Amino acid sequence: MDARDKQLLRSLRLELCTEVLVDGVVIQYLYQEGILTDSHVQEIKSQTTSQRKTMMLLDILPTRGPKAFDVFLDSLQEFPWVKDKLMVKRKEMTVQDPAGKAKV
Repeated sequence: MDARDKQLLRSLRLELCTEVLVDGVVIQYLYQEGILTDSHVQEIKSQTTSQRKTMMLLDILPTRGPKAFDVFLDSLQEFPWVKDKLMVKRKEMTVQDPAGKAKV
């Protein structure tokens, strides 16, 4: 996961924890797509509240490779308003410098 996406997840962490329930489709989709391992799923499910489950997922996601953020966006089918917000904020964070390199 690139630095921009990590920063985006960090900046919206509390909001994501209140708006996304990861215990259903989200973690199963991430597992199906190979982003999460079986032990990740068990670790997330073992958390006592939905907010803690989401926080655990947000701790794990940045370590799961370059596809993790895009697959996370795909997993948010039940939360289209969250997906839209993440996509808008992601675009806002991409600023091109004269050399053509993306800056965060």
